[in-house]
Amino acid sequence: MMNLLLDIVQDKASPPSLVHLAFKFLYLITKVRGYKVFLRLFPHEVANVQPVLDMFTNQNPKDHETWETRYMLLLWLSVTCLIPFDFSRLDGNLIAQPGPVQVSIMDRILQIAESYLVVSDKARDAAAVLVSKFITRPDVKEKKMANFLDWTLRTLAHSSFQTIDGTITMDGVLQALAQIFKHGKREDCLPYASTILDCLNNCRLSESNQTLLRKLGVKLVQRLGLTFLKPKVAKWRYQRGCRSLAANLKPSTQGRNKPTPSTGTPDGDEDYDVPEEVENVIEQLLAGLKDKNTVVRWSAAKGIGRIAGRLPKDLADDVVGSVLDCFSFQETDNAWHGGCLALAELGRRGLLLPARLTDAVAVIQRALTYDEKRGACSVGANVRDAACYVCWAFARAYEPMELRPFVAEISSALLIATVFDRDVNCRRAASAAFQENVGRQGTFPHGIDILTTADYFAVGNRSNCFLVISVFIAGFPEYTQPMIDHLVTAKINHWDRVIRELSAKALRNLAWCAPEYCAAQVFPKLLSLTQSPDLHTRHGAILACGEVTCALHRLAAQGGRSVTDYLDEKALEGLKQIHQQLYDHQLYRGLGGELMRQAVCVLIENLSLSKTPFKGDAVIDGWQWLINDTLRNLHLVSSHSRQRVKEAAVSALAALCGEYYLKEPGEADPAVVDALIQQYLAELQSPEEMTRCGFALALGALPSFFLKGRLQQVLAGLRAVTHISPKDVSFAEARRDSLRAIARICQTVGVSAGGVPDKVLCEANVPQIYSTLLDCMSDYTTDSRGDIGAWVREAAMTSLMELTLLLGRSQPELIGASVCERVLCYVAQQASEKIDRVRAHAGNVLLTLLHFDSPPLPHVPHREELEQIFPRSDMATMNWNSPSQVFPRITQFLGLPAFRYHVLLGLAVSAGGLTESTVKYSMQSLCDYMKSIRKDPQAMACLSGTLLQIFEDNLLNDRVSVPLLKTLDQMLANGCFDVFTVEEDHPFAVKLLVLCKEEMKKSKDVQKLRSSIAVFCGLAQFQGDVRKKVLLQLFLLLCHPFPTIRNTTASHVYEMVLTFGEEVVGAEALEEVIAVLGNTVWDAELPLVREQRNRLCDLFQVPRPQLVSKPSPH
Repeated sequence: MMNLLLDIVQDKASPPSLVHLAFKFLYLITKVRGYKVFLRLFPHEVANVQPVLDMFTNQNPKDHETWETRYMLLLWLSVTCLIPFDFSRLDGNLIAQPGPVQVSIMDRILQIAESYLVVSDKARDAAAVLVSKFITRPDVKEKKMANFLDWTLRTLAHSSFQTIDGTITMDGVLQALAQIFKHGKREDCLPYASTILDCLNNCRLSESNQTLLRKLGVKLVQRLGLTFLKPKVAKWRYQRGCRSLAANLKPSTQGRNKPTPSTGTPDGDEDYDVPEEVENVIEQLLAGLKDKNTVVRWSAAKGIGRIAGRLPKDLADDVVGSVLDCFSFQETDNAWHGGCLALAELGRRGLLLPARLTDAVAVIQRALTYDEKRGACSVGANVRDAACYVCWAFARAYEPMELRPFVAEISSALLIATVFDRDVNCRRAASAAFQENVGRQGTFPHGIDILTTADYFAVGNRSNCFLVISVFIAGFPEYTQPMIDHLVTAKINHWDRVIRELSAKALRNLAWCAPEYCAAQVFPKLLSLTQSPDLHTRHGAILACGEVTCALHRLAAQGGRSVTDYLDEKALEGLKQIHQQLYDHQLYRGLGGELMRQAVCVLIENLSLSKTPFKGDAVIDGWQWLINDTLRNLHLVSSHSRQRVKEAAVSALAALCGEYYLKEPGEADPAVVDALIQQYLAELQSPEEMTRCGFALALGALPSFFLKGRLQQVLAGLRAVTHISPKDVSFAEARRDSLRAIARICQTVGVSAGGVPDKVLCEANVPQIYSTLLDCMSDYTTDSRGDIGAWVREAAMTSLMELTLLLGRSQPELIGASVCERVLCYVAQQASEKIDRVRAHAGNVLLTLLHFDSPPLPHVPHREELEQIFPRSDMATMNWNSPSQVFPRITQFLGLPAFRYHVLLGLAVSAGGLTESTVKYSMQSLCDYMKSIRKDPQAMACLSGTLLQIFEDNLLNDRVSVPLLKTLDQMLANGCFDVFTVEEDHPFAVKLLVLCKEEMKKSKDVQKLRSSIAVFCGLAQFQGDVRKKVLLQLFLLLCHPFPTIRNTTASHVYEMVLTFGEEVVGAEALEEVIAVLGNTVWDAELPLVREQRNRLCDLFQVPRPQLVSKPSPH
């Protein structure tokens, strides 16, 4: 490919555009493969020098369209500079040649390089490569190197990084200098190094905002430093002798090679004099480690490693000490990150001697947990990631015997980062570093076992790390205590709420591995932290106290003991005091109040489940007050925390009532229970929606002994909340939560066919509950949030499913035939409607009820047909969110009389909706079904009658009528009712016309009017008087007060005339009708429009509409 492109380039007959295109393709190849590999493939014979130079004569450096050509030419020229002949031999006798003075090839190349070093495109990078190859040639360096370096210094001195031009110029010059000092010989560059370093210091690049300039500055500084130092390999460096994984994994270490000194080139005395400039270089590189940009820090770290490798041992150790100074809490995260990179580089090169490992491991342990909050986010993820890289580098650099004293610290720190780090990239980096240590060192305890569980993919899920993998790792005694200590000291006070909650749950799981340690050491620390002035610490500590207590209770319960066997009186007293201390310090108020309420509610739930001996204690009243106050003031809680706080309070109430209000088995104090229920029922009438939500769910969470004898009263209160009244029409969330509460109560009290309606579900109260739930299936309330009634319908479907399955398991005779049919019909309607989420939920409910077999539900209408449409085998694979899968099956319900009305109602809403995919597949499925029954007059009559019945039942209900009109328009346009058009004045057309007239009567809804116009035009295909009536309606709309309606009507009538032609208007009048409709300006003044309308009436032989004068007011 490359040869073909170069042939085009070298062909003098190729037009410039083709040459540029060839170079463009060549550039793409270099972009993919890298220019260093690509350079070797360019032809670089002596004969190529002159042609390449000649190509530059046609190039314009300011042409931004052809920069790829110049870039490739510069690269090509750079490789031709490697020819082993003196350039002067290619010039011939320039002086003897007649004509103008000729420029030597050497000068031409230098002029090209200098001119392209200051351009603004990528050719600047190639020019720097050219300079490095050209200036370092033996024949060029003697004649041109000094002058070129003078030019670069003058250019740098006169350029400023505060201007765009100055930045571009400095970038090119710095690249060129860096390349020269990389590829040039030391003895050639050393005389100029000190001068260039001084010039670089004067440029003050560290103050520039340009990352690239700072990076190039650091790169040039390190190469100057390498130039000052002799190119020797330090004999004192540590070098690991064996790097074989197989040898590392052998049980015996006898066969392993000992660390051996490097066999570098002997350089005489180790303590040779180090130039003073090196100190300046190292100082700048150490400053570069603290740069704000990663690429600069990484370049500085590599420079530190390279230079330290040429220093005497003592001086190199001073450099290591300076790097370790970066790990101070006075330093920024940038310094920590740069320090980690430098340590890794030093360790990788054997320049961090084993004597320094103690200090290095200590700082790396701190870096692995470095995390600082800055405003709404945190910094430190890059530091932790770099610290993992250091551990990875150490595993490859040192013999196992050197790292053996630090195995416990490194392995624990890496595993803690693997499972408890917040960021997935850090967890994966820690896992990779642990894996490298297990493979290279072979000394990490239980390494292989842990790696099989905590691999790259497993640690990708944070919850899985905290709650599952951590338990497995903590099962090894070496890691149990460090993991628990880390959670207590670093994670329960984390700035991220999710991390605090996961840490508390992780502590509960890990408490099983070390219960005595948690009870004796961890629990007192947690109790003291609950009084911390820091909100995050306090929140995490309270959560952890509850979780650890719950874990200790479960552990004790396995041995038939109480939680008091682990927690002494002081610990229990501390738990009791948490609420009172927060209340006394008013910490339930303000911004942190939400977190404190949620945390204490979780604590109450866990202490109640742990059966702590607080029955009859005053703290129970305090807890009850907190729960009630939280539920009452939910509207004051921020919206993003409200659901979490509400759920915590309801769960706490359920656990509290079940544990501390039970006096005897199955009995509670009637006075307390009555007071509580009356209070909660009263709160259901609150003017605040969130208060209703909270107390409705609270009633649903009450245990069965609370509801005994009060079931009807509670159900009546919840039923009242589900009713829609003008003042609370938008309280959809309250209605949703009331339905959830009713379903939960039904599960709590159980079923008994002959039972008392005030204690259990029975024949007397089941119909009433079904009625409440089914009524809520018609909740289509909308507000600024959209269809909020969908929340209610989803909750109603869930409650209907749970109630029906509950009855089906124990008392199926309580499910009446009519009730079962209504439930399935309403669910099928939701399964055919337009909201994907609701449709998916309804579909799952429908399939669950249909295929329930413990035992099968009674009275399911058309069970066999339904099981054919939805076989049991399709339950797992059916995607209810996909309209293309759902609607072809749902439309088959139209052949089942019991489901026809409700499913057709749902399909009409979907087909007339706005979502393209839903409209497309619902309409397509409906039309396909209509065409399949076209030859069955009875089926057509039933379906059309049902359609008209739906229209009649929902007249002036815009939620149904507007999409229904759109659906009818599409059905008429697709010929679904063609079989009716052969009969004059078919009842379907007559009735539809009457309903459309009634729907649009006095309407000002433009969308509805447009849909009605489309339906009228579709009805024009029917024969008889109905056509005249339809045309009359259309002509009335041609003079509608709204100009947009007049235009729409004229457009539709025009299309109708073109479609039906002589069927609706005589052949002699057809052309004139089309002319009038097409040429009239229908949004003009009404008197002008009316004349044209009347003319159309005459042409269609329809009576002209008469103006009706309004009676004058008396």
